[in-house]
Amino acid sequence: MNDTTGRARALYEARATGKPIPPFTDDDPTLDMAAGYAIQRELVAMLLADGDRIIGHKVGLTAKPMQRMLGVDSPDYGPVLASTVYPDGGTVPLGRFIAPKIEAEIVFVLGSRLQGPGVTVEQARAAISGVVAGLEIVDSRIENWRIKLADTVADLASNGAMAVSATVVPLADIPDTRLIGMALTRDGELVDTGAGAAALGDPVAVVAWLANTLAADGVALEPGHLIMTGALHAAVPMRSGDAFLAEFDRLGTVGIKVGD
Repeated sequence: MNDTTGRARALYEARATGKPIPPFTDDDPTLDMAAGYAIQRELVAMLLADGDRIIGHKVGLTAKPMQRMLGVDSPDYGPVLASTVYPDGGTVPLGRFIAPKIEAEIVFVLGSRLQGPGVTVEQARAAISGVVAGLEIVDSRIENWRIKLADTVADLASNGAMAVSATVVPLADIPDTRLIGMALTRDGELVDTGAGAAALGDPVAVVAWLANTLAADGVALEPGHLIMTGALHAAVPMRSGDAFLAEFDRLGTVGIKVGD
């Protein structure tokens, strides 16, 4: 399998069947980020043809440790699909995923259209209407998370699902998003902590980066879009019966339960 459409179809089927596939980079180690995005675009077209819709974007690899792990110096991105959003406090079925892990993230709500190139952090801040507490479930349709950069980019940046709090805090009420602290617990026990500065030094900078990067494809960030700005800590494996709660300074809490 060495064609873009064929690889996208393989990922589409892996999502449908729950059966992971070998890394594309096993067959072709020369695959790069551009090839990964070409596959991603084909996969997204297939999912939208099924009736799904894009309600925002996720940005991954915003933390330096994750960039070092994959040998890159910039983030990656993928769409957030409406079918993958769960309510705060909802139950997420483990069987929907292959090898899911959970990450706590700061999520922005766009208030006005934002399109690059040349978007500054100040312009991104002006376009953001609110901030919510978020949880991302990352999942890999690639066997055993044996991903290289092209593999994870192709696979919607390893996006699985998300949950966000119902409370939207106006960005104007938060003096510095870098300093938003977070504590993640599983069944009441502390698992990890983080702060907004883990995401490219400033989560708002993630929005500017995304707007400028998507501009190359003529894509804008639209009002109402949710922008996931990247994990504030190492991803945590999920097990049936787990109850996760992320407590954010100023943003409140967001939690999920893990079902079968």
